[in-house]
Amino acid sequence: MSVSSRPVLPKLSALTVDWPLRQEKLFPGIQPLIVEIGFGNGDYLLHLAETRPSCNFIGLEISSQSMAKAEAGIEKRGLPNARPIHCRAETALWHLLEPQSVREFHINYPDPWFKKRHGRRRLIQRGTVALLTSRLEVGGSLQLATDIRAYAEMAHDILSSAPGLQNEYDAPWLPEVSGRFTTKYEEKGFREGRRGHYFRYGRDEFPVAHPPVIKEFAMPHLLLQAQLSAAEIVARFEPMKRSVDGAHIAVLHAWLDEKRAAALFEVVVEEPSISQHTMIMLAPRAGDGEWIVKLTTIGHARSTLGMHRAVEAVGEWVADVGDGKVLARRVRG
Repeated sequence: MSVSSRPVLPKLSALTVDWPLRQEKLFPGIQPLIVEIGFGNGDYLLHLAETRPSCNFIGLEISSQSMAKAEAGIEKRGLPNARPIHCRAETALWHLLEPQSVREFHINYPDPWFKKRHGRRRLIQRGTVALLTSRLEVGGSLQLATDIRAYAEMAHDILSSAPGLQNEYDAPWLPEVSGRFTTKYEEKGFREGRRGHYFRYGRDEFPVAHPPVIKEFAMPHLLLQAQLSAAEIVARFEPMKRSVDGAHIAVLHAWLDEKRAAALFEVVVEEPSISQHTMIMLAPRAGDGEWIVKLTTIGHARSTLGMHRAVEAVGEWVADVGDGKVLARRVRG
């Protein structure tokens, strides 16, 4: 098949793939699953997929530019066993990857995030390592590379004390690994005098907690009564924030949809496992002064607990400002 005649692979993100992930929808067949977290230019991911056709490979990345490079590389090489997903590692671990479903995790040169206020973004921390361990098959491995000595020391402290993981090297890390594919970033670091620190931990039979995949709830909505028009509701809107059930909700703007006599609210919902940016609609119903508050398709929002609370927050505010009341709720209790 020529490059030009190959089908273009659909772009994947945490907002469009199944929760949990289904290999049969992404690959020609079910094979051992290998995951690279933060694949950068995609060279390492593509090399693994090309040299190990008996495994399926998923790359996780938050850079749109990196996603485009990997997608183009996969299409050019015709690799049926590799798929990149636009997704945070935490989102994949909580929503996509089931317990004991991954043969190998590869993490190459993660951002250290050394500033105190950025610490929560660091990938190698105890809670995330516990999740990584729970998603590994017994006999699987977690492989990490970094060229920052302080990060290596921090990683050694966490990995060496993590239940369910055993260091497969005779030292905390190795300065080089024979036969390892060298990325462009690594080569640049070598030229500039930055050597690698390479870790390989195996998943042993020690029992660990296996948190289940967090699936979606039914789509939320509120039915309410308010004696105001959509235009009047939008005119009274002021940005609001709310933190509830671990979610941080920001309702940023409101717009009038004149065609539907409805109102649209822009919301950002930050949860520990996922961040979403979407619109909530307030639309009139047949009954006099009755409204429905629901998610729109803008942003492909997933129906998480945080999204339920966002819909509830908008609906309750409308009922309050419109001197009305909530008639019915379809939200997670």
